Amino acid sequence: MLENISSALRSVWAHKIRSFLTILGIIIGIASIITIVSTIKGTNDQIKQNLIGSGVNAVVVSLYQDDYTYDMQYSPLPDGVSVIDEETREKILELDNVKDVSLFRSRNYSENVFYKNTSYTGSLYGVDDHYFDIYGYRLSLGRNFLKEDHDSLRKVVILDGMANNNLFSGKNPIGETVEISSEPFTVIGVVEQASSFTPVINSMNDYYMYMNTEGGKIFIPTETWPTVYRFDEPQSVAVKTASTDDMTKAGQQTADLLTKSQIRGDTFSYRSQDLLEQAKRLQELSNSTNNQLLWIAGISLVVGGIGVMNIMLVTVTERTREIGLKKAIGAKKKRILYQFLTEAAVLTSMGGVLGVIVGIVLAKLMAYFMQIPTAISVPAILVAVIFSMVIGILFGLIPAVKASNLNPIDALRRE
Repeated sequence: MLENISSALRSVWAHKIRSFLTILGIIIGIASIITIVSTIKGTNDQIKQNLIGSGVNAVVVSLYQDDYTYDMQYSPLPDGVSVIDEETREKILELDNVKDVSLFRSRNYSENVFYKNTSYTGSLYGVDDHYFDIYGYRLSLGRNFLKEDHDSLRKVVILDGMANNNLFSGKNPIGETVEISSEPFTVIGVVEQASSFTPVINSMNDYYMYMNTEGGKIFIPTETWPTVYRFDEPQSVAVKTASTDDMTKAGQQTADLLTKSQIRGDTFSYRSQDLLEQAKRLQELSNSTNNQLLWIAGISLVVGGIGVMNIMLVTVTERTREIGLKKAIGAKKKRILYQFLTEAAVLTSMGGVLGVIVGIVLAKLMAYFMQIPTAISVPAILVAVIFSMVIGILFGLIPAVKASNLNPIDALRRE
């Protein structure tokens, strides 16, 4: 085998230009496949990240009326829906793959928040002790909420970085007072998320969703919420799971538990944001389009294989006397067959390796210049190289069989 590979490499090197032109179709086909697969993988990863977030693995379970989220901001207290207590939270925590649970309340576009003459139009959250850990918030200034803040209903707030920039121009806000529904709240801290991402905005819905958090977030203890809004307002639930793939199941189990334990009647229900399922649907839509491109790229591989078969037939003709001489001194039919199959496989394997290199370079260039998300797939690279070898064997079979079947006497007479 090593002798056949060595002989194949010498033959390729002796006809460098011809060999390169022969495998050009293989190079183009493999490079196209690597680039497309990298784009598919990168796009799918970005879809998943944009919908789910950057590694927090948290799914929100909220109250619905019929098929719509129940908006406490513009609706009365829902009849027959009780506040979630600590005992129910512990039951949620016992569900499979659930790592942590937070009970919180929220308002979007909180127009009742002011610092002096500056109004605030971001989001306001009433959170418990678990919320910051679930969403990866870390203190950058001041302190976190204490047990006494929750127990004594202290009027204290924590800002995220964006809210701090909008209200205080990024200066140290600790000790300053903001008004929420005409109630004075003291700023005690500033938090930042340990990891964050910027969503890709492709529609007006994406735009409004993003603008919803562009003003930043202000957090108060959930026990202080009735001071600002209504008492006994049902909470939403943030469930942190062990992995992203567990989010759908954990969210559904939490929603079912809350619907059974917290609601009387059929008007309301708890539902989870099945972001993972949304991501899968978008990924399937992306894949169905890109798979068509893969078939087109596959055609170029077939064309490249035909080119290999053509040049190997020419090689057999050129080396007829050599084949006849080898058979005359005792070379068996099988040895001649393996020699030409090895040469075809080596030729296409070189094309596969060069195609992988070109494909990776193209994927990187597309990511840089066109801002297209790409992610190199190692399995795709291995499959591409192996596939190129298989093409060499398949399309080199006819020339190899022809060479092995040559009559040595006729071959030696050939000019």
